[in-house]
Amino acid sequence: MPSWNSRGLRGSALEELINLTNEKYRDQKLALIQKVPTPITPIDMDKSSGHITLAYFDKKSTVDYIGVVQGVAVCFDAKECAVETFSLQNIHEHQVLFMRDFEAQEGVAFMLIYFKKLNKYYYLRDTELEKFWQRAQNGGRKSFRVDELDEDFFFSQSNGYFIPYLEMINKDIMSREENSEE
Repeated sequence: MPSWNSRGLRGSALEELINLTNEKYRDQKLALIQKVPTPITPIDMDKSSGHITLAYFDKKSTVDYIGVVQGVAVCFDAKECAVETFSLQNIHEHQVLFMRDFEAQEGVAFMLIYFKKLNKYYYLRDTELEKFWQRAQNGGRKSFRVDELDEDFFFSQSNGYFIPYLEMINKDIMSREENSEE
């Protein structure tokens, strides 16, 4: 079983920005998105502070966030990448399967990836994730490069939001509607 403290606090700054964005979306009645807690079993605690110092994951978690945007069910996971190549090892098979099932129920599933080197966020649609995932499963590259991604789904902080991903969800839904009309 993996140790809870073995990965440190990677991604915590990204998650904090997403949490602040989610609060603002909720306050403005635009969306209700919640962080999905990771189920853990505490093993060791600091008696003086009551803080957990060692724990194990109970079971595989699904995605980081789940909720609803203007009547549309959404789920997503947040990842950080220090370089311009994203390793698919950062995504677990059970997450891909959950997102695939979520999409099959007419929800919108995606990954938010922060490329630190570029200081840009990317909205990785489930269809793109599936393409890269299948390529890896079939013996191809086990990563994808920034230059393989759709330029239209890169975004930066704007409009007073730390991570304005609702604009990307809208773009995703509009592109789905356009593709279904063809």
